[in-house]
Parts: sequence; structure tokens; C-alpha cells
Amino acid sequence: MLTASKLEKIIELEDSLRSQYQDQLDAKSVEIELGIKKQQEQQVVIEKQLAQLTAISAEGTASKRTEQLNRELTHRSEKLEDEVVMQKKRIKGLQKDLAEDRAEIKALKQYDAAAMKKNLDASKKKLAEKTAANELLQKSSSKVKAENAKLQQRVNELEARLAVLEPEENKEDDKKESAAA
Repeated sequence: MLTASKLEKIIELEDSLRSQYQDQLDAKSVEIELGIKKQQEQQVVIEKQLAQLTAISAEGTASKRTEQLNRELTHRSEKLEDEVVMQKKRIKGLQKDLAEDRAEIKALKQYDAAAMKKNLDASKKKLAEKTAANELLQKSSSKVKAENAKLQQRVNELEARLAVLEPEENKEDDKKESAAA
């Protein structure tokens, strides 16, 4: 029975403590329940915020990806602009070379090889003809000079004869005139 009396005393002690601290226990229970409700509300808020952060993070990732793409596209466009400038310079150089080549071709067309060869052949023929004619003229000139020299010599001989004959004729004429007188 000793145990029963101890149990009774423990129960009485519990009842007395409960009566003394029941208000505090009820207040603490209410406080605990409020804490649990607050914790549950905070858990709901945390879940909402987590969902928002996840959405914002996804948007941020998409935004970062968009910004990265924007940077890449900007870099590409700058490279393409530089390349366009280089191509424009190259085109200007090629156009200048083309103009020079066209001028050179125009100058070369003025000296048409086939026409020049034809003209050269014609000139060679004319030269050959003129050379042949010149040779003939040289031969003719040589013959004429030779004939002229012969004729001149003959004229000189005849003049010399005439000079010899003239004084004799003059003597004969003088004789005839004297005889006629």
C-alpha cells in the first residue's frame, strides 16, 4: 500500500501543481499552438517565396542567357562590321586594279597583233617591191651613167675631131673665099 499512497500523493501533487500552473500551461499551450500556426504560415510563405525565387531564378537564367546571346550577337555584328569595312577596302582596291587592267587592255587593243602582223607583212612586201625597184633603178642608173660616160667620151672625141677638122675647114673655107674673091 505504500505504493498506492505514494501514487495518491503523486496524483495530489500533480493536481496541485496542475491547479497552480494550469493557467500557465494553458497559456503555454495556446502559445505553442500559435507558434505552430505561425510556423505553418511561415512555411507557406517560405514555400511561396521559394516558388517565386525559383521562377525568378528561371527568369534570371533566361535573362542571363538572353544577355549572353545579346553580347555574342553584338560581338558577331562588330566582327561582321569590321569584315564589311575590310571587304569594302578590298573591293575599292580590286576596282582600281580592274580600271588599270581595262586601260591596259584598251591600250593593248590599239595594237591588235593580227592587224599589226598583217601590216608588217604588207610593209615587208612593199619594202621588198621598193627594194627590187630601187635595185632596178640602180642598175638602170649605172647603165645610163655608163652610157652617158661613153657618150660623153664620144662627144669629147667628136669635139676634139671637130676642133681638128674645123681649123682645116676654116682653111678650106678661107681658101674658097679667097679663090672666090
